[in-house]
Amino acid sequence: MKVLAQIVLVFGLVGMPLLANAADVAVLSNGFTIRHEHREVIGSVTRLYLGAASDGYVDVPTDEIDRFEKDLSIPVGETPRDPQPMDEVVNAVSIRNHLDPDLINSVIHAESGFNPRAVSPKGAQGLMQLMPQTAARLGVADSFDPNANVEGGTRYLRELLERYNFDLIKALAAYNAGPQRVEQYHGVPPYYETQAYVARIVRDFNHKKLAERKAAAVKAAANKRPAQHPPVIRQAALSDTPPQPSR
Repeated sequence: MKVLAQIVLVFGLVGMPLLANAADVAVLSNGFTIRHEHREVIGSVTRLYLGAASDGYVDVPTDEIDRFEKDLSIPVGETPRDPQPMDEVVNAVSIRNHLDPDLINSVIHAESGFNPRAVSPKGAQGLMQLMPQTAARLGVADSFDPNANVEGGTRYLRELLERYNFDLIKALAAYNAGPQRVEQYHGVPPYYETQAYVARIVRDFNHKKLAERKAAAVKAAANKRPAQHPPVIRQAALSDTPPQPSR
């Protein structure tokens, strides 16, 4: 995909030693941020690896990076649960807005790492990182309320999908950079953060769908196997008549 040309798949690490071992946020001079697991400097660029397995990265000119900050979002698997489990919240919201719950989960993962108290450097709040003016327009009184935040963020994503004729790439780019930027550039704007954001969500969503298809295939194969019955041990019938001597 041309617009995401700088999101590159890699199969190994080369070059200089890693400079960070935990999740950080690179704050760019234009105000955008890029979450990454680790990074390294290669010539005049800093390579930001998006995943722990180094399966994708973004090259950013080093002089365009203002600073690095620790990613305060809670890692997957360590997410604090509210009285109503988050999967129940997402499933209920997805039904109301006619969206795949896996897509909503992928957006939440990219936005906040499932941290309901997350706040971005620009002031976006909560699980789906709603800006205060967006939250107000959507009727979300408390962006730190997981239910209200996911409801508002999902409704906003649905609006964007309808606006762009269900072009997921454009809708995600607009969620991150704003609809005006998508319309200005007729697609994903040339911002490192937005390109990495879209690629990260698409990759995570595709992984979920692939795992879902594999599980369905395994289940279907199991249902087609013939039923297994224990072996039947047959015993010769006994008779009261003693055996006759052979002639």
